[in-house]
Amino acid sequence: MSAAPSQHADLDPPPPAKRVSMADVIAGLSIAGLLLPEAVAYSSIANLPPQTGVIALFAGLLCYGLFGSSRFAIVSATSSSAAVLAAATASMANGDVGLRMTLAIGLVMITGLFFLLAGLARMGSVTDFIAKPVLRGFAFGLAIVIILKQFASVVGAHPEHSDMTRFIPEMVAQIAHWNWISVAVMAIALVLLYLFARLRRVPGALLVIVISVAAGQWLHLTQYGVGLVGSIHLELATPTLPTLSRADWLRLGELGFAMGMILYAESYGSIRSFAIKHGDTVAPNRDLLALGASNLLSGLFHGMPVGAGYSATSANEAAGATSRLSGWVAALVMLAIVLTLLPAIALTPEPVLAAIVIHAVGHTLNPAIFRPYFRWRRDRLVVVASVIAVLLLGVLDGLLASIAISLLMMLRQFSQSTISVLGRLGQGHDYVNVRTHPEAQAIPGIMILRPNEPLFFANAERILGQARQNIMAAAPPVHTVILSLEESPDLDSSSLEGLHDFFEFASSRSLRLLLARLKDPVYDCMKSAVAPGFPVESLSALSVAEAVHLALAPTPTPTAQQATDRTTVIRTGE
Repeated sequence: MSAAPSQHADLDPPPPAKRVSMADVIAGLSIAGLLLPEAVAYSSIANLPPQTGVIALFAGLLCYGLFGSSRFAIVSATSSSAAVLAAATASMANGDVGLRMTLAIGLVMITGLFFLLAGLARMGSVTDFIAKPVLRGFAFGLAIVIILKQFASVVGAHPEHSDMTRFIPEMVAQIAHWNWISVAVMAIALVLLYLFARLRRVPGALLVIVISVAAGQWLHLTQYGVGLVGSIHLELATPTLPTLSRADWLRLGELGFAMGMILYAESYGSIRSFAIKHGDTVAPNRDLLALGASNLLSGLFHGMPVGAGYSATSANEAAGATSRLSGWVAALVMLAIVLTLLPAIALTPEPVLAAIVIHAVGHTLNPAIFRPYFRWRRDRLVVVASVIAVLLLGVLDGLLASIAISLLMMLRQFSQSTISVLGRLGQGHDYVNVRTHPEAQAIPGIMILRPNEPLFFANAERILGQARQNIMAAAPPVHTVILSLEESPDLDSSSLEGLHDFFEFASSRSLRLLLARLKDPVYDCMKSAVAPGFPVESLSALSVAEAVHLALAPTPTPTAQQATDRTTVIRTGE
């Protein structure tokens, strides 16, 4: 099997820009009509002025076009980040609109800083920190929350609570005051959006806005209580750091870490899926830096957080993009639209904007994505728990609960780490787990052990304790123990201390201990700590079969010259 295209992270500069192809021009024209309406719509989710979404869009397209590695990714405001931003700032601002905006700017900049630090620390390989079942459950629950809140905004309901257990009853209780004209406008806009979506290169969202503006002026929808988006003041603010207290910055640091995790999980999921689909190579570290620069620039100019959303990225791929230049074309097209049509966009009915949001997040409301988990009988409770966490706790606490669920899954996996006893398969050189391969035969006098997970501080003592139990329970007694560390790419200090104690245990029972399948970092680490804890003759990069051969060979009495040469270890390839 070939490795995923993103496994080797780097910080190399992006390749030279290609000449603008006609396919990129067409793709840029196509997605521009989608991105601008979505940017304005997502700003409404965040409870921020419309221009914040537009500023974020330009920042994302320009920075990722310069520094990113995916030819399809479109970096702009996303529904999930907008919802998290709204919940985070609302919990801290206590109704102060000015403070909300200041907090939003600070949170976007903190998120960008986290991305930059992660890129410089070469953490691009840590791409799946949030488990996919958790992420999909969170996205599904978030889509329900966004749709219900958009619907409440359209009908004119104003529930006091954000958790769905109280939000829905409060919204239904106000049914006598619902604005059914707004509901009809939203329904018609949704029908048009789904019809236009069948035409791959037609900017459906922009067409729906144009139609709605014309229809709204002709039918005088404002007389029926249908609100409008309102004026969009697209003025570049002077880049400044927001003035906040130390406590606010610390709280934003916590929220920025959560925002960064959900944005990167969402972004890299989109980037990686299309890279695998087309056989492209992407650089996770460079993408981290690109996302960091995009968010930092957006925050400096008072925009929203940005990421590579799936809907915009898939639309770019479907439109036939061949390089990142399609994003630049889209930015130029949107600049022309902003300079000429921005006053008209301000006349867009709010129900139409809500329909654009609902249509954009609708792809995540597909229960079929959960079917494999129930068919495989894996992670079913995790998926359901993630959905329920968002619905019961709200967006922000639901996100934190989902991250906690991911951490618990990881801890659970490591807590179940075991060690396998290996035996030889036939007369060959293959050594396999005797529990899953009963036909495998143990080598008389030799016990071969292999930890099934990498050794690290949380499991080293327990795994090595299992190894001691296997040795003491062995019948007949063994004279040599071979410990295969093929699953451990490196060792921390707790693992080294555990191995030191294990060596002493083996020595106290007059056992010969050999370590096989050592990775280079493990070998170098242990070689530097040879005296007095680790006998140098026990270290090798040998395969298990060669370690068995070494264990079965007679041990000659060392001469003076051989004693001198004991500090030299010949490393044989497997």
